[in-house]
Amino acid sequence: MSDRNDVSDWWRTSIIDMEPGRIALRGRPVEDLIGNTGFAQMIWLMVTGKEISSHRAHLFEAALVAAVDHGPQAPSIAAARMAATCGIGLQSAMATGLNMLGNVHGGAGEQAVELYRRIEETGLHSLEETLNTWRAEHGRFIPGFGHRFHKPVDPRAPRLLALVEEAAAAGEVSGNYAAIGRAIENKLAEERSKPVPMNIDGATAVIYAELGCPAPLARGFFGLSRSVGILAHAWEQTEQGGRNKGPTPPEYRWTYDEGSTSKD
Repeated sequence: MSDRNDVSDWWRTSIIDMEPGRIALRGRPVEDLIGNTGFAQMIWLMVTGKEISSHRAHLFEAALVAAVDHGPQAPSIAAARMAATCGIGLQSAMATGLNMLGNVHGGAGEQAVELYRRIEETGLHSLEETLNTWRAEHGRFIPGFGHRFHKPVDPRAPRLLALVEEAAAAGEVSGNYAAIGRAIENKLAEERSKPVPMNIDGATAVIYAELGCPAPLARGFFGLSRSVGILAHAWEQTEQGGRNKGPTPPEYRWTYDEGSTSKD
């Protein structure tokens, strides 16, 4: 007969230990963390189980700050604002927005980390071949580069890369992924004979790769960051009022395409 406790072992976690009158997060009493640990540092501790400080903490916080919002035209923000007019409450409006983040909207950072790591393995001397292989597998878009709105430069990227360079100069990160990102940017500009700027996804992916994050965490951290903008817009829409707002004003109509009707 097994001595395994089927109830207590149903969930196993190293994140939290708790009993009446005591809460320990990653082994640290919560009362010691309160007032002494910044929110970004707390996120890192909870997710990775490790502490982050100095330039590395500054980089992580900068990446979170940079991606908080990109306006009501972003599907996640638009969805949250529409949801807020449906009387479902802030938490549900936020969930609606977050659920819009997928491979196309919100997934480029994760994909860019994967690409950077692949290039690190194959070497910059094989950059063109690696990019062509990536395109053959994933399509013509290179994640983290080019922006349909910010041309020729996404204003967030240069600032983030400058912070990476500061951290590399201090010996806190390698700087290798920043070099890879710049090499991709230069290669794409050469191919197209015009600038193809690194965008917010490419720049934050540099930071997450420099910090040693597994690629899927880049998407998770983006979701945490963008949730700030989602909350702000959902709350603003709540204060503005409005009921059942759709994606366009009611005087506009969609295009009806009769098309062909299949018959048995």
